[in-house]
Amino acid sequence: MTAERQEQALGILLRRAGWVPAADLADRLGVTARSVRSYVTAINALAPAGDAIESGPHGYRATPSAAAVRDELAGAQHGAPRERVREIIRMLMDAQGGIDVFDTAMALHVSDATVEADLRRVRAMLTDSELTLRRDDGVVALAGTERSLRRFLTRVVLDDLDERVFDTDALERAAGAMGVPAPGLAEFRAELIARLSGLGYAVNEVAAAEVMLRVAIAVERTQRGRPVPEADDDGGPDRVRVGQVLDELAVRHLGSHLTPADRRHLAGVALVSLVEPGESSGEPERRVAEAVRVALRRAAATYGIDLSEEEFVRGFAQHVHNVVQRSHEHVGSRNPMTRAVKLASPLVFEIAVSVAGELADELGVAIPDDEIADMAMRIGSLVGAEPDAGAALTAVLVCPGFEGMRNRLRVHLERALGHELAITRVETGYAQDWAGIDADLVLSTIDPSGTGDDRIVRIQPFLTSRDIARVADAAQRVRRQRQLRGLRSQMRPWFAPTAFIRNARAAAPEAMIRLLGDALMREGVIDEDYVASAIEREARSSTAFTENLAVPHAMTMSAARTAIAVAVNEQAIEWGGERVHVVALVAFSETDRAAFQTVFEQFVDVFADPDNAARIVRRGDTLEAFLDEIAALIDAPA
Repeated sequence: MTAERQEQALGILLRRAGWVPAADLADRLGVTARSVRSYVTAINALAPAGDAIESGPHGYRATPSAAAVRDELAGAQHGAPRERVREIIRMLMDAQGGIDVFDTAMALHVSDATVEADLRRVRAMLTDSELTLRRDDGVVALAGTERSLRRFLTRVVLDDLDERVFDTDALERAAGAMGVPAPGLAEFRAELIARLSGLGYAVNEVAAAEVMLRVAIAVERTQRGRPVPEADDDGGPDRVRVGQVLDELAVRHLGSHLTPADRRHLAGVALVSLVEPGESSGEPERRVAEAVRVALRRAAATYGIDLSEEEFVRGFAQHVHNVVQRSHEHVGSRNPMTRAVKLASPLVFEIAVSVAGELADELGVAIPDDEIADMAMRIGSLVGAEPDAGAALTAVLVCPGFEGMRNRLRVHLERALGHELAITRVETGYAQDWAGIDADLVLSTIDPSGTGDDRIVRIQPFLTSRDIARVADAAQRVRRQRQLRGLRSQMRPWFAPTAFIRNARAAAPEAMIRLLGDALMREGVIDEDYVASAIEREARSSTAFTENLAVPHAMTMSAARTAIAVAVNEQAIEWGGERVHVVALVAFSETDRAAFQTVFEQFVDVFADPDNAARIVRRGDTLEAFLDEIAALIDAPA
């Protein structure tokens, strides 16, 4: 367990990138701060220079050597349940006639009961894999087709990698640990992308890992005498071209040709995952195209946005066609930006969840979070991450001195930042009434003499890249503060004192949703159907939008009025792979559709900062205190 916790600690630090407070890290792991210190000491002892984790007044942060230490920890846990289960899977994959439970226990130096428990874990992993565990007395075997066995092995390797799936070195090690030699994947990846791009395909580089892994598994299994049955057709010209590329790369990097059946099959995998839909793509199935149009129309009506652009609809339909094909083929779509997309634009992600949910029901396929993030990125490219971001900010330029210099500075500012702000006038005097300047920002080439006005940004008479960055940061801060003040002005009437719970006993998402739903039902805001819809929405995709906040809600805006029920827990609870302290069940009415964006984009923004979240959890022991803390954070200078 200690090694697993150390690996988890490294995972959190690597994911956060910056400093993580000691108390926050301890809470994430469910241990004491003292335990965290011991983990850090042990982890650093594994690094050659003793520097995997840096300690400081702000907590802990990972260094460049941390990733290698995490891989070492993962590989060293042979006796841990997860690693032992992986070993049993490898043994099952290698043994055509199955494995003997007693002999396996002896080989792994554990009891028969332990192996039986591990086999139950394997059986749970086989869900949706088309494989079953067949048992004959004490002998257990994996039953299924060779294609299904390969798909399952692919999933096991990729699941072990988690967010490192795009690290080719980590992929090589993970594949090797499951008995699949896969040397030179970095070169394989680069050449695969270059060759397909050279053939005129638009390549989605993030999908390369799974294609490469499947090629390596095909080579290894065929060499072991486990080929897949031949097929009669060649699969069409695209499959022939892509299959030829994969075969040539398999020879160059893995030392073996692919069988004709593998060439056709893996080319199909590449075409539905690695190759982006484009002009060369065929038309999607009619039922897919119609389902997409219906789902986009409904989402547009629900969220008040325009999703009718014909080129977008056609491209989205082709993308969904590939999603369906990937689902049938059990091909994943690992998206390294899923977390970032979800946090950066909760509203756009929510629109994608709505569309994906309807498509999943209509087309009978599972659409996981990574696929939803792909859809969100496409929708976001059309509607923008902030559909109602508002007009550009206003700015006054204060620049005494030579007129030619002043005019040149204004031109350079407008050229670099015209999309962010509009310069409404230029002040030329040295003596300024700074408080009397009516603008969102003041860009000044002279010292504002300690006014303390955070609207003022000091810039050089000759604009530098650092000046541009400072002004852009200030514009972002002002825009965010403006939006958050909109949240502050709206939020208080939405919270009911009877719908605030401190340290709720519910320890799972569904139980928490029901607990908060009961509070809103007592207020006459929602009914049982709304609670059921919120639970269904949670099942489609986790509403944990940050590491500290979950915002469950229904898929309809059917509440009698907009209201929010809140649970604030000192001890974090598991929620969709995160550990959250605050759960806000949001009920919206149809008349408050515009507020939906405000709550999602800005409420989530407040909790995105771990320090903000820790402060709210620590001090928010009543509803009034909770709201006061949010208001204080909104008003605090950035």
